[in-house]
Amino acid sequence: MGFLYSAGLGDMLQAWSRDEYSHGYIIPFIAVYLFARALPNATKVVSRHKWFGPVVACLAVALGLVGNFGHLPDIIQYGLILALVAALLAVMGLRSTLLLWVPIVYLLFMVPLPQFLYLKISLGMQLVSSQLGVSFIRLADIPVYLEGNIIDLGVYKLQVAEACSGLRYLFPLMSFGFLLAVLYRGPRWHKLALFLSTIPIAVVMNSFRIGVIGVLVDGYGVEQAEGFLHFFEGWVIFLACIGILLLEAFTLLRLSSSRETLREALDLQFHGIAARLAGISFPRDLRALVATTAILFLGALGLQLTSERPSAVPPRQQFAMFPSHLSGWRGQQSRLGPIVTEVLGADDYLRSYYAKANGTAPISVFIAYYESQTDGRAAHSPEVCIPGGGWEIRSLETADIEIPGGLGSAIKVNRAIIQNGTIRQLVYYWFEQRGRRLTSEYMVKWHILWDGVLRNRTDGSLVRLITPILDEGAERAADKRLTELLGPIYHVLPRFLPQ
Repeated sequence: MGFLYSAGLGDMLQAWSRDEYSHGYIIPFIAVYLFARALPNATKVVSRHKWFGPVVACLAVALGLVGNFGHLPDIIQYGLILALVAALLAVMGLRSTLLLWVPIVYLLFMVPLPQFLYLKISLGMQLVSSQLGVSFIRLADIPVYLEGNIIDLGVYKLQVAEACSGLRYLFPLMSFGFLLAVLYRGPRWHKLALFLSTIPIAVVMNSFRIGVIGVLVDGYGVEQAEGFLHFFEGWVIFLACIGILLLEAFTLLRLSSSRETLREALDLQFHGIAARLAGISFPRDLRALVATTAILFLGALGLQLTSERPSAVPPRQQFAMFPSHLSGWRGQQSRLGPIVTEVLGADDYLRSYYAKANGTAPISVFIAYYESQTDGRAAHSPEVCIPGGGWEIRSLETADIEIPGGLGSAIKVNRAIIQNGTIRQLVYYWFEQRGRRLTSEYMVKWHILWDGVLRNRTDGSLVRLITPILDEGAERAADKRLTELLGPIYHVLPRFLPQ
């Protein structure tokens, strides 16, 4: 079983080294404690329906194989948890396993989010935290301007980056809130309130931290947002989040007219657990467990026999060879900064500005290519990152664009109008994925999974063209410019993006 899920385990351990998931190391130990608490009651139920174990084991093996063949560790990790559930079902039966739902669900807090979901949540929280943080700064009578997730204090500019999105508070706080709700002896709505309140607490306190950093930077310099002080501020805010959650539990306790102290209201069982566990007798019928083990073993064996699959990514030309002259358009390539390049994570990219000699408005062409869209590296939608630069998406739709050059067909693109102050731009973008042109990020994920399993390929790219809308009512002219350049680009793309 270890071989079948080893890739997912390795990825999960690597994720735990990041601040957002650093709580993952203690989750298994707490889950074992919760399991030990619940096990004596679960074993009192008559063991029935054990053959659900082999059925769930088949699903766990399927997830493990699909995740390995598709190079998607997220799926492997969920398959591992299902394998543990299958073993419990095979030993204890359906009803007993349902009584153990708390430790099973708690294990989910150790699994990192799929990267595309993480990015969407992170960028959304960056924007919210920036807006609330600026509100805190203005309460201190400090003039400040917000552009996307960049806080402009005049002398200094602070970028609310991914590390400041608040996820490093949210994920650990949600796991603590779930544990607190489980241990809290009170009405169910109290438990639900404690868990759900972790989200606004994390967002508001992270925004407060950003506001405090802004005030300190304005008064004492940019070093207040760097180094040990920045790290120390983070821990102070997280401990404050824990304190607020405990204060909320105490308040709910008082509102319910309970005379218990908060410590008495928390069901902290430590004494007697070992004695209760020692008195447990497990059923002797292990046929379902043997079948479950055999299924998991066969899954691991099947992976071993098919694991050596050669890479199927066709050769391609580097974007350094991308034409600088395209049907009257002349391009000039430029490079991204090292920080942006690292965040992008692409194996190759094109960033070029095309213009005509007659003074036509320029077009920015950006293409990011990934040889493997796994392990957190993948083309993601500009819809996610555009707002972070201070741009507002005024409209977004899919459009069929006729390709000049006698192809007699149209391609589907995402067409967006973005605005920053009085400046407007027209954006075309789509995902070029192994011969498919897709506009939906979710369809991209599906085809990565499909092609990873069947073709051993997860390469792909994002293609994006941007041009300014020079005045009111000039959208048609901007569309014409993009379509005019889109034709020759479309013809040369197969040399640089494998089909």
